[in-house]
Amino acid sequence: MARWSSTIWAAIWAALAGLLVVACGSPGDDSAPTVPDRPAETLTLLTHDSFAQGATEETFAPFTADTGVSVEIVTGGDAGAMVNQAILTKDNPVADVLFGVDDTFLSRALDEQIFLPHRSPLLEAVPAELQLDPEHRVTPIDFGDVCLNYDVAAFSPELPPPAGLTELADPRYAGMLVVENPATSSPGLAFLLATIARFGEEGWQDYWRDLVANDLKVVAGWDEAYYGDFSGGAGSGDRPLVVSYASSPPAEVIFSDPRPAEAPTAVITDGCYRQVEFAGILAGTEHRTDAARLVDFLLTREFQETIPLSWFVFPANSEASLPSEFIEFTARPVDPVTMDPDRIAEGREGWIREWTEIVLP
Repeated sequence: MARWSSTIWAAIWAALAGLLVVACGSPGDDSAPTVPDRPAETLTLLTHDSFAQGATEETFAPFTADTGVSVEIVTGGDAGAMVNQAILTKDNPVADVLFGVDDTFLSRALDEQIFLPHRSPLLEAVPAELQLDPEHRVTPIDFGDVCLNYDVAAFSPELPPPAGLTELADPRYAGMLVVENPATSSPGLAFLLATIARFGEEGWQDYWRDLVANDLKVVAGWDEAYYGDFSGGAGSGDRPLVVSYASSPPAEVIFSDPRPAEAPTAVITDGCYRQVEFAGILAGTEHRTDAARLVDFLLTREFQETIPLSWFVFPANSEASLPSEFIEFTARPVDPVTMDPDRIAEGREGWIREWTEIVLP
């Protein structure tokens, strides 16, 4: 048998080592993919119903024209149900990218390690206060402020709208407020968080007891509250105060026919809670590079400028222009309430349980 030289053996071992690095990733490289990174013909985007309802055939047309990759949308219900689905299927994900996890569910998603890290170069245009994950497992795409809205026609100089959260318990506003259940509604949870941040861990319970005593009404979700019980704008009810969004008044203007000169609803900026929505690459995708390109596309100015009139929230990219209706009819809170996602994750279930005992005994 011929004896191979040490040089040949060294070359063979070097080649084998290289194959191992390609297959398994470099030692200590947590970002190395665990599955092949194949080019995609189609990427699947898991999102919530609200985004799917606002998307059209044109939404991802620029991305497809640029990359040759089409985008298929899979809906997962509301934001909470969508996150649950992503967690339950994380070992065999139903999509390549998830969009729509907000700060109220962010810690749960991150703790379950359902995302791969990706730092988009377009983050330079995103305000630092929206970038809640320093490891860049998720990318901020939009934000909205959950605020009290009121029916302008229901108030007058003799009975002005409440100035903020505290006045909602005033007997003058008895029977006027409808809110969403925080156990079933994202804006309902945001409003609960706003009251906890404002009145503290030991004070928010009494505040809600005062609201109950003032004939508070609770419904399951935003549609039921805004279109069913609210008296303003497109609402058909008799309650002139509702938990909605700072961007609801421009929607009332845009969708009214004929278009009014003034919005029939307005925003109370005290006590608004800022929600940030994120996108992330789902761990287990076989198309990591193209999935990253899709996340980057969601931050492009081209896509970001479609956000306000498609989903009535604000673009995260500060360079995106706003439509005139958002400038004219939206009241932007100067100092919206926020809460650390870790604190939300720690307290959410207990707060909802305690709220339920107080409000829905």
